[in-house]
Amino acid sequence: MNTQTKTQPSAISSNSAARTTSDPLPMKGAEIIVKALEREGVDHIFAYPGAATMEIHHTLLRSKQIRTILPRNEQGVGYMAHGYARTTGKTGVCMVTSGPGATNLVTCIADAWMDSIPLVAFTGQVTQDKIGKTAFQETDVIGVTMPICKHNYLVKKTEDLPRIIREAFHLANSGRPGPVVIDLPKDVQLGFAAIEWDKVEMDLPGYKPFIEASDGELRSALSMIEKAERPVLYIGGGIISAGAHEELLAFAEMTGMPVATTLMGVGAFPDNHPQALRWFGMHGGVAGNWAVYECDLLMAVGARFDDRITGAIDKFAPGAKIIHIDIDKGEHHKNKFAHLPIHGDAKHALSRLCEIGHSEGFARPDISTWEKKVYGWRREHPFRFGESQYIQAQQAIAELNAQTKGEAIITTGVGQHQMWAAQFCTFNRPRSFISSLGLGTMGFGLPAALGAKIAHPDKQVIDIDGDGSLLMNLQEMATSMMEKIPVKVMLINNQHLGMVMQWEDLFYNRNRGQTVLCDTHNLGGPENPAALYPDWQTIAKGFGWKGRRVIRKEEVAEAIAEMLASEESYILELICPETEHVMPFIPAGKSAKDIIISSR
Repeated sequence: MNTQTKTQPSAISSNSAARTTSDPLPMKGAEIIVKALEREGVDHIFAYPGAATMEIHHTLLRSKQIRTILPRNEQGVGYMAHGYARTTGKTGVCMVTSGPGATNLVTCIADAWMDSIPLVAFTGQVTQDKIGKTAFQETDVIGVTMPICKHNYLVKKTEDLPRIIREAFHLANSGRPGPVVIDLPKDVQLGFAAIEWDKVEMDLPGYKPFIEASDGELRSALSMIEKAERPVLYIGGGIISAGAHEELLAFAEMTGMPVATTLMGVGAFPDNHPQALRWFGMHGGVAGNWAVYECDLLMAVGARFDDRITGAIDKFAPGAKIIHIDIDKGEHHKNKFAHLPIHGDAKHALSRLCEIGHSEGFARPDISTWEKKVYGWRREHPFRFGESQYIQAQQAIAELNAQTKGEAIITTGVGQHQMWAAQFCTFNRPRSFISSLGLGTMGFGLPAALGAKIAHPDKQVIDIDGDGSLLMNLQEMATSMMEKIPVKVMLINNQHLGMVMQWEDLFYNRNRGQTVLCDTHNLGGPENPAALYPDWQTIAKGFGWKGRRVIRKEEVAEAIAEMLASEESYILELICPETEHVMPFIPAGKSAKDIIISSR
């Protein structure tokens, strides 16, 4: 329930009673919007007010179902909705005003598009008579967002609101999930319409989001697996979107294939499973990368052959036959030719593969020689780090994982800390690693953690972040306090934009091109803590957060325990040297055989 004082009777409730008659009372557009959201089961909306959405905000005050969360920037609005959606599978709902409010949300919409996250984004708009006339805070939201969403609507009639909102939720969270944008002119919000709610129907001709793969195609896939000598199962975020992790486990165990995941697929297959090669790609494990390179059969499910996975596309699985199962037919052959493209829902396909295999006597291939080789690579080349007298992010993250026993929800910003979080935390269930992966948006971690904590108030939610990334949406520390959403931040502070700096070390002769975040002539760090900038502990205190700075390596375990024990929002700042690199590393445009295992 909202924390705001309710001083008015619920217009929604009184109209609801009237709608049970054959002559429903007219409702204002803003009331229709809120009622439609309630009918979709929405319990939280992340929204920043403005002139073009005030009517909806004041209507939300009277909702007994929907809690309105006030972030401190429109990007925070979007990424809190991301955290909520990514950890629950439900559709995240957010709302901003027109003009700069809408444009500030665009990055979040693009992020949802890239990572296939169900999101319904409402944007306020000037009245229709002012559209196209460069009115105050007018932006062509439809034109701006068209390339980065599943669908968008400019609502022109108040009576269309129920249908459009119902369609938006259906589109966002069916088929391949993604964002849907609804642009709301002010006059539509203020207009009146009499709605017969039980007669509201969608109008989506040609949209068939659930596709079942044919048994013939699935039998062909099983036949190819039976003949393989070096198979690999390559799975992505589509497994999580489809809720197919249990079917994936059953299928992997039936076939015996080693399983490599994308970063979006982390948690879809348990990291501690004997067949797990964990994640692969640019900074992924040696075993997964080499196994895909040498396999003779690659079965991809719910993955899109992203460039951070494939590297040089002509050298990706160069000798393999490829089976590609995906709900989005447009992904077939887009980046990599598939010998057997199968258009279908991952959950249905994997379930049916198991049913056919068990009923028709699937002959599990003898891949014992391949297993010995692949799991030997896994044993010989785990994620590792060297020795240092200073705090190493990798060791601190491994300690955090040990203390949480892999049960926390981990969000991240973008950078070195993001890769280390994926490397040194173990994820044995879906929706526990939350990160901006397709778009790679710095500033994602903190607001996403707040959205995740709202969805899972009884879980530890920890944002592993970097000093460059955290600074981009720092203002959401205020949201945490004012909305009473206690989250934890483990800040890896190396005073640099670490990932870009790493590339400078490897490819630019260690020259620094605006990657130093403190005084370039007086670098802060573990050897010079007086020069650390900014003073994160003073900032945290100003926002009302608890916090602690740690410089000594031997204090890390105790400090993590203190952070986890806190019932309040807490920032643990770890001062790390800038010399650490994320390894392994496949340089852009190279193949798995060019992998750099260590920079030392």
